[in-house]
Amino acid sequence: MPEIKVHSDVTGTAWKIVVAEGQAVDEGDELMIAEAMKMEIPHLAPESGVVKEICVEEGTAISEDDLLFIIET
Repeated sequence: MPEIKVHSDVTGTAWKIVVAEGQAVDEGDELMIAEAMKMEIPHLAPESGVVKEICVEEGTAISEDDLLFIIET
């Protein structure tokens, strides 16, 4: 199956992960909320599929372009 890699758009903190590995997601579904400069930035699924791997833990620091999720389409 093809995979999509979801990368961070911002530098901040992985504040809340709202999906689990193995969960089906639709395009536009919220995967995670990052916190950066006291703002909440949602990271959305770019395509429908199944979350194969979560590459970050809640509360950890993230940098722009860090790998966050791998989605099987």
